[in-house]
Amino acid sequence: MKFMKKLAVAVTTAATVFATVAGGINATANADSIPTKVTKKTTITFWNGMSGKQQKALQHLTEEFEKENPNIKVKLENQGQYKDLQSKITSTLQSPKDLPTITQAYPAWLYTAAQNDLLVNLKPYINNSKVGWGSTAKSGIKTDLMKGAQINGKQYGIPFNKSVEVLVYNKTLLDKYGVKVPTTMKELKEASKTIYEKSNHKVVGAGFDSLSNYYVLGMKNEGVNFTSKINLTSKKSKKVIDYYADGIKDGYFKTAGSAGYLSGDFSNQKVAMFVGTSAGESFVKKGVNNKFEYGVAPRPGKWNMQQGTDIYMFKNASKAQRTAAFMYIKYLTSNKSQLYWAQQTGYIPVSQSVIDSKEYKDDKNSKVPAQVQAATKNLYTIPVEKNSNAAYQEMNTIMQNILSHAKNGKLSSLIEQGESQFKSSWNQ
Repeated sequence: MKFMKKLAVAVTTAATVFATVAGGINATANADSIPTKVTKKTTITFWNGMSGKQQKALQHLTEEFEKENPNIKVKLENQGQYKDLQSKITSTLQSPKDLPTITQAYPAWLYTAAQNDLLVNLKPYINNSKVGWGSTAKSGIKTDLMKGAQINGKQYGIPFNKSVEVLVYNKTLLDKYGVKVPTTMKELKEASKTIYEKSNHKVVGAGFDSLSNYYVLGMKNEGVNFTSKINLTSKKSKKVIDYYADGIKDGYFKTAGSAGYLSGDFSNQKVAMFVGTSAGESFVKKGVNNKFEYGVAPRPGKWNMQQGTDIYMFKNASKAQRTAAFMYIKYLTSNKSQLYWAQQTGYIPVSQSVIDSKEYKDDKNSKVPAQVQAATKNLYTIPVEKNSNAAYQEMNTIMQNILSHAKNGKLSSLIEQGESQFKSSWNQ
């Protein structure tokens, strides 16, 4: 009888331990079953889309990691631009054994991979106190960024090279015309009108690089999330579209057009302000070349878009490769690495403590760091659903088509056409 009681207690204790370890990590493995050391020579492959200074910075960090971890070799395989990287991933998903150990990617690129169980759930690695941090909170990575790397509620990615939109403005010009730096969309409109009028119509007030972001954040500021249920012909949607269209019609707003970016027009003082990626400051600085003083401010409005890629791991990797790869990811996202990465590339740090640090905010070579804390207060991420990325990309084409006819003032049919295109992109 005593034996049976002892057996029952043992079984109950074992079940409790198992539930404690496995609970909440959605995993086929748990944090305690992960190899915590790489004792043999192990090679991992990292597909990326980094070039120029970004590539050099990544190579430097990789070399430093390898010095600290001599048993691990990281093969950096550049796949070109983001579109090339996405195409390579998509085509290789048909042959999973040919996938890399890890890759840079936007979560929406990997929706199908997640559905087909080709990705490693990283929660157990995060929760492992030796390989990871012990918990998500202990990682120090900004919560909104970490959530943005989830697919169907699972932590498949770890944020790496991130950016947000900022307002870049010609401080010399704004001071000349007595215009304050706008903090709301209403103020942006009024400031743009003033500049356009006081410059005798020679300088356009403002514009947005990404029309997809403009529409998505415009709707979010109206309380509407980006889903297939959005109707372009709705009252709130027309309000967002008309805001930009009215500005183009009256001359105080413009789009980037075929150039894709407004930094060129800004440098040539054809536009006084523009909303673009925080990672593009180096192009602004080069173009301005001390012709005038420029400034950087948070994007007008409550919400901002988190941009840039995360790092994801594929299941074809061995246990040793998975541990080695996560150790590498942890190194890339450490405070030391993120400060170096941010200062060398212009990307924002994923770590909140680095964002808040004096060393980062007081960077003399960039005007972005001092604004990042405010610019990342309310971040929005495109939901990872089937065809959500296609719909988001299509929105740029839709908006470009509508705004290119803004001066004609007859946009109803184009908005209806855009609604049809939008629905088709979701349902393809």
